[in-house]
Amino acid sequence: MSDFNLKKLMSQAQEQYQVLQKKMQETVVEAAAGGGAVKVEMDGRKQLRRIKIDPEAMKSGDVEMLEDLILAATNEASRKVDDAMQSNMGGMLGGLKGIV
Repeated sequence: MSDFNLKKLMSQAQEQYQVLQKKMQETVVEAAAGGGAVKVEMDGRKQLRRIKIDPEAMKSGDVEMLEDLILAATNEASRKVDDAMQSNMGGMLGGLKGIV
């Protein structure tokens, strides 16, 4: 008979899920656009925590450019969160190999 143990697998999957949830809460990334004119901070759940805009970026009065910088920084932060979570998931899934 096979060594496959569904209860053990489910238990470890639940533990890994809880660890991932905790890591998502603890993960914070920062991204910038426009040479640092706009900086955003995002957590692992992709919730924006902070947006910083250099006052010099506002002097030009170019609202459209500022909007584009905010979008660029936010999108970059989102990519960084995805990368961090993918990296965490890869490590966690490796721990399940001995069960299956």
